[in-house]
Amino acid sequence: MSAHAEVLKDSRAATAFNVDRIREDFPILREKVHGKPLVYLDNAATSQKPKAVIDSLVDYYTHYNANVHRAVHLLSTRATAACDDSREKVRRFINAGSTNEIVFVRGTTEGLNLVAQTHGRQNIGPGDEVLISGLEHHSNIVPWQILCEEKQARLRVVHIDDRGVVPLDEFEKALHERTRLVAISHVSNALGTVNPLADMIKMAHRWNAPVVVDGAQAAPHMHVDVRALDADFYAFSGHKLFGPTGIGVLYGKEALFNAMPPFQGGGDMIRSVTFEKTTYNDLPYKFEAGTPDIAGIIGIGAAIDYVNDVGMDAIAAYEQELLEYATDAVSQLEGVRIIGTAPNKASVISFVVDNAHPHDVGTVLDREGIAVRTGHHCAQPVMDRFGIAATTRASLAFYNTREEVDALIAGIRRVQEFFS
Repeated sequence: MSAHAEVLKDSRAATAFNVDRIREDFPILREKVHGKPLVYLDNAATSQKPKAVIDSLVDYYTHYNANVHRAVHLLSTRATAACDDSREKVRRFINAGSTNEIVFVRGTTEGLNLVAQTHGRQNIGPGDEVLISGLEHHSNIVPWQILCEEKQARLRVVHIDDRGVVPLDEFEKALHERTRLVAISHVSNALGTVNPLADMIKMAHRWNAPVVVDGAQAAPHMHVDVRALDADFYAFSGHKLFGPTGIGVLYGKEALFNAMPPFQGGGDMIRSVTFEKTTYNDLPYKFEAGTPDIAGIIGIGAAIDYVNDVGMDAIAAYEQELLEYATDAVSQLEGVRIIGTAPNKASVISFVVDNAHPHDVGTVLDREGIAVRTGHHCAQPVMDRFGIAATTRASLAFYNTREEVDALIAGIRRVQEFFS
């Protein structure tokens, strides 16, 4: 299909997208804030949940609440089957090769820490390097700092340019024989920059460096195919994917998982225990010590069902159209500057308003019923790069509308009037 045909296809998908029908599935969108209709534009922090996900949690706790594995009674076997079903849904969602490569964790942060404390501690030593980018969330910086300090290794950073882009030539030059691991975000939570991940992974693999991907901001907005990307590890969170909080996924290539030591010790990650020796369980259970978040696992499966029913292509096309509309509208405001102008972005607009602190901007917008995020967004090095302390961040999802973007613009104008 030609590039022009692809554009037409995406345009038709966005035009045909029935956002009003989608909004009916999200009960919280009918709420009012300070007496005004809720305009929820904080989706990069956490997304709202469709009724199908909420119902899945209620159904579990109402009808088959029990612990999973080992028990033979009916409630436990139903709960176990539901968790196994969700693991398979995740596998298909990211096109992993096996459910052995799907480990349930508390979220992206725990997934990244798991890799740092197992594969990292096992494979990184004095003088080795871990390569990250200047776009990273703190959860993809701090675990590697801790590891490098412990192992007397070096944390190396490829800095971003004025648009918020990681220059590919600089990234490639930073790779060499001492690079033992690359940790990179698929999409920046602070700026919305979409990294050319497949190219980066290919470059890293030329030096035999495995790549750990923070996929928290990508999984809700675009197709993720871990095998096409050739990612070695890929982590994402349920709560950003319209699922429950406290649940996430770490994908890892089976051979790498098999070679790694356990992350935590306890029940379910063992095959047998004596006082002399413990043998560990098969994948993926080797990395899932203790009682899991059973409801969360079921809930993330329900969330994946929901976005699959809507269609990831339709979601991506609609959100891109909405992002372009919002970017154009914000760009036309005098005294407002967008931070992060990468040519390839997901649905995040980070901005500063002249003469108004972002926290004040967020407070005024809140009084108008508009929920945005203000601060450094757990990405202080990004703020430092642009010489600012914080931004106001509006982040979009497929249930947002042009009318809500218009409300944001009117709210920013109210901020400017207030602080003029």
